[in-house]
Amino acid sequence: MKIVVHDTATAMLELLQLPPQERPEALRTLLAPLQEAMAAVGAGEVDVVQMHTMTGSGFPLDGEDPRLAAAVRQLRDAGVWERIEQCLATAAERLAAEIPAGTRTPDTVHVLPVLGNPDDHHLTVRSSGYFGLGGFPGAIHLTIWPTDISLERIGHAAAHELHHNVRYANVVWNPATVTVGEQVVAEGLAEAFVRDLAGEHAMAPWTTGLKGKGLDEAYAKIVGGIDVAGMQNLTAYVHGDATAELMGQQPVGLADFAGYGVGLRIADAHTAASGLSAAASVALPPGEVLAHAGVPGSTA
Repeated sequence: MKIVVHDTATAMLELLQLPPQERPEALRTLLAPLQEAMAAVGAGEVDVVQMHTMTGSGFPLDGEDPRLAAAVRQLRDAGVWERIEQCLATAAERLAAEIPAGTRTPDTVHVLPVLGNPDDHHLTVRSSGYFGLGGFPGAIHLTIWPTDISLERIGHAAAHELHHNVRYANVVWNPATVTVGEQVVAEGLAEAFVRDLAGEHAMAPWTTGLKGKGLDEAYAKIVGGIDVAGMQNLTAYVHGDATAELMGQQPVGLADFAGYGVGLRIADAHTAASGLSAAASVALPPGEVLAHAGVPGSTA
């Protein structure tokens, strides 16, 4: 598995010097590896530039905002690209050592760190300045706005997404049939993998933010909906009500990113019962992980 971390810093600085009407096409060129990875799994009808702009988390393509180029330089000066490369090298080495024989991996994984929108509350506040997309084997997209937390943990986020990349080279992800169970298992295993690599501090802050009674209540609600299916129904269970409402989906009464903490609890129960690490579990069907974790009544 070859990992290529693209020099998106140079590409973004050049893009920001272009007239606004030329920027979308330049961004499409920058994100071409993601478009190709999406097309390979049948999601190519979704345009990467529309993805960048429709959620509001990608950096604005119009206007002249001096904060944008300054932030790209800050990320570059902080060694973000090098940190991502180092974390991914460590993650790939661990996966190679622990995944079962016959587990499929992408031949090449293209990694695309992209600047976020400084005025997007979902990114800068709710998500602490960063998040990733790695469910399309062959590409990892990282959105980042420089904050103390994002600069520290963006490399670990890349490792989380690499776990997803390998998982979805083996586990079929169908937007019509994917369940809450699959989504929380995937997030929990990926966060446990990050913790195995670099310690608890490396995990996303939202994974460990829900504790005690709040986590117990979220666990009960998510386990109660473990077989809810369809991508349009999952956001509230995994990312919480606020994110679901942002995407025009129905809330279910869950805090931000509740599915990550619950997923980690499930992953930990699975690894304790099975003796398998998060890396070794990367391609397991969700039902097997849930059964090891003692989640009742699931056919996920």
